[in-house]
Amino acid sequence: MTSTIAMPTRTQVDAAAEAVRAAWPHTPEVAIILGTGLGALAGAIDVEVALPYDALPHMPLSTVESHVGRLLCGTLAARRVIAMQGRFHRYEGYSLQQVTFPVRVLHALGAHTLIVSNACGGMHPLWAPGDLMLIADHINLLGDNPLIGPNDDAIGPRFPDMSAPYAPVLRDLARAVARERGITLREGVYVAVQGPNLETRAEYRMLRALGADVVGMSTVPEVIVAVHGGMRVLGLSIITDQCLPDALVPATLEHIVATAQRAEPALTTLVHEVVARLPEVVA
Repeated sequence: MTSTIAMPTRTQVDAAAEAVRAAWPHTPEVAIILGTGLGALAGAIDVEVALPYDALPHMPLSTVESHVGRLLCGTLAARRVIAMQGRFHRYEGYSLQQVTFPVRVLHALGAHTLIVSNACGGMHPLWAPGDLMLIADHINLLGDNPLIGPNDDAIGPRFPDMSAPYAPVLRDLARAVARERGITLREGVYVAVQGPNLETRAEYRMLRALGADVVGMSTVPEVIVAVHGGMRVLGLSIITDQCLPDALVPATLEHIVATAQRAEPALTTLVHEVVARLPEVVA
């Protein structure tokens, strides 16, 4: 029953959206979520207004290192964008309804496309830390779903189809940009787990056997809510550590963040070019 009680109301979503509009009276075309160690990607945005999360009604607060906790409103590649510099996770104690509350607000503001990024552990033996991965599909092992509770039919259907949560047209565009820019872009399956601990050797073997290429603690809830609302989604991961059970070495947050930051210029280029070309593929 906890998830039902935590379901945000339309009034709460509208209140947060109105607070954003009061400070930045524009309609964003694209929403961007910046993951662990990727906050500097915000430097590519021409920021007009930066809103701390605690200035927005009903918005959770980031508690994780490297997640600044503010909403950046401005332009990127001459398109109106709004970016979350820091996200929320189930392991922080938030319900998935709280974790995805910002996505509902971004949708209410008018964003039709969501670009979501994350840092993740790589389980594919031929991929290396620092590689970028295009998310083709995902597996939800969070043990919960952000759509549990009353459904608002005005936002999306009770049973949304998830056969292609990551828009094929945006994935095609990302591949084309990567080829042109000489960026190595892997493509695979992301599995979301609760965390906050990293996985055991046996767990990595299990996740790999299930069909996952990388593992992380975010992204999937936000994508579910975005798809529910009719947004097109592009998912990009930075592989920050190698999670091979027979060659496993301890990983630290400092190492993960440092690897993400080294790979960030390539991610920034990719996102910038994708946003610049969105009019070619998104009505």
